Parts: sequence; structure tokens; C-alpha cells
Amino acid sequence: MNRQAQRPAVLAVDAGNSKTDVALVAATGDVLAWVRGGGFEPHSQGWGRAIGGLADLVRAAASESGGGPVADHVTALLANCDLPEEREILTKAITAQGWAPDVTVDNDTFAVLRAGSEVPYGAAVVCGAGMNCVARSPGGRTVRYLALGRRSGDWGGGEFLGEEVLWCAVRDEDGRGPRTELREAVAAHFALPDVTAVCIAFHLGELSGERLHELVPLLFEVADGGDRVARSLVERLGDEVAGMALAALDRLTFDRTPVPVVLGGGVLTASHPLLLDRVEARFRASGAEVDLRILTAPPIVGSALHGLDELGLGGQVTEERLRAAFSRSLRPEVRRPVVEVVGKFSKDSCLD
Repeated sequence: MNRQAQRPAVLAVDAGNSKTDVALVAATGDVLAWVRGGGFEPHSQGWGRAIGGLADLVRAAASESGGGPVADHVTALLANCDLPEEREILTKAITAQGWAPDVTVDNDTFAVLRAGSEVPYGAAVVCGAGMNCVARSPGGRTVRYLALGRRSGDWGGGEFLGEEVLWCAVRDEDGRGPRTELREAVAAHFALPDVTAVCIAFHLGELSGERLHELVPLLFEVADGGDRVARSLVERLGDEVAGMALAALDRLTFDRTPVPVVLGGGVLTASHPLLLDRVEARFRASGAEVDLRILTAPPIVGSALHGLDELGLGGQVTEERLRAAFSRSLRPEVRRPVVEVVGKFSKDSCLD
């Protein structure tokens, strides 16, 4: 009996702040199951509850398993897994689940890197709720950032940009800052008389802090209209995205060029021309030979490919098969806390 008949090769996990994907993948690259649940937030949920949520998803994916290991290898690429101490805690916790005899745990930005490239090296920058960047050399050396927000040197991310938009708007209103159309746009967006009222509503909890993310599309809309303050924020974000990648790549050695640089996260995958033009201009000015890509595949693809790489099962045919299987599958809206089965696949259903 071969490996595939015994059990899947890889249990792949891509866990972000807003959603978690778990997939079982055969050695051939066939996707056997793919389930989705809510976000992975161990710092707010607690370590035990966060791992328990993963366990629920694994049970849903491996519904026909009779117990014991469900795959040969687990690759769990997780949000909020930034520090060595966090990787150690999560590695021990996932190993203790007994899902596979071999376990790899790391930050979810590595899933973006592998999902967006046909090679397991390069750099990835994520701008979603927050900002993060990782880089890996062909020899396997990695560079990463603390990614703890402004206190660790980061500038950007949806929540941060929302705060900046509000900051600029209120300073126009009270006279401390330059004139900007963000002032009227912010007040109108929340249907309040002025920006001061918006700030008070956030302070009193009448507006949830999560709604700051709504100001990011507003920022790009106002920037498109030529507003100088809004454009300066978008341009600075472009500089930060390119700067993170360039600084990381500069600490590694690449004997093959151009080097893939993958952009992921909702702010970047929205592909706003002003932002992307600024990112590209910064790379051109640096003289770095990079192949800039916008992530189009779900990051779970990267987790699955990483696992196949670890087992020595990668290759062009296997990778193409896996990417095709995920691209043909529906991805529903995340509905917390319900676990949703995205798809169960037979071997034949993944054949071209």
C-alpha cells in the first residue's frame, strides 16, 4: 500500500486573524479536503482555545479518519506566530495533537511567499490588518521582522491607516493640520456632522474600532481625486512596502535573479494603481532585480506546497495539480464560529 492510500501527505494550515483554512493534500498534489473557520488569535483567545479551534477544523477535514495521525506532515503557518517563543509554544501544542509525525510551524507570511511563487525563496510583504514581511534565500536562510506594530518599527496596515486618516481629518478640522478632503469624506462616511463627532463615537464605543478599516478604501478614493494629504499617505505606504522587502532581501544572498517579491493582504491585493506604481518606482530606483507579484492564490496553497517541499514531494506537475485543484474550488464567506466545509474532493475530481 502506498503513502497516498495510507493517509494524506500533508495537513496544511493557513491561519490568519480573520479566517483559518485547513486542507489535506495527497502526495500527488490532489486536494482531499479543505475546510474553513474563524480567525486564529491566541493572544486574545488564549493558547488552548486557539489550538482547540484548529483541532475542530482538522476533525472536520479528516472526518473519515479512524484516529491517530491524519497526515505524514503538518505545515501550520499562523498569524500571531512572530517570536521564537511563540513558535516554540505553538510547535509543542500542535505536535501534541498527534496529527502527523513531522511538524513545521511558522508565521503565515511564509504561506503568502510560497503561494505567490513557483520557487521556495524570495520575499513576501503582507498589508492587511497589519504589516509583515519575510524573506528566504535559496539556501533556506530567513529574515523576518518583529511585526508588533509601530513600536517595532512598522508603519501601515488597515487599522493603522484608518487611524492616520482620522488623525489627518481631525487636524484639518481643528486647525492643527493642512486642508484635506478626508475631513468631509470621513464625516459623510459615518453619517455624522463632523470629524470631532466621529472621534467621540469611537471613544464612546458607539463606533466599533474594527470600523477603522472602512477608512482605507476611503483613503484611496480621496487620493484618486488628487488630495495632497491622502496621496502622501498612499505614497508613504508604497515606500514602506518596498522598503521592508528591500531591507530584508539585502540581508540575504541570491545567486538567481530576478528574485520573486509577493504582495499579499487585502490592502495590496486590491491592486490600487497609485499604491502599486509607488511600490514599483521604489524598486526601480533601488536597482534591485525583482519579479513583483500580486498574490492571487489563497495562502493555503503556500502552506500545502511548503509541506510537499518538506517531504521532497514537490515538482512542477505536482504543484500545477495542486494549484489547479484550489483554483477550481469555491471559497465561501467566513462565518464565525461555524466551521464550513469548502470542499471534499475525490482523486478523480482533481484530474484535468
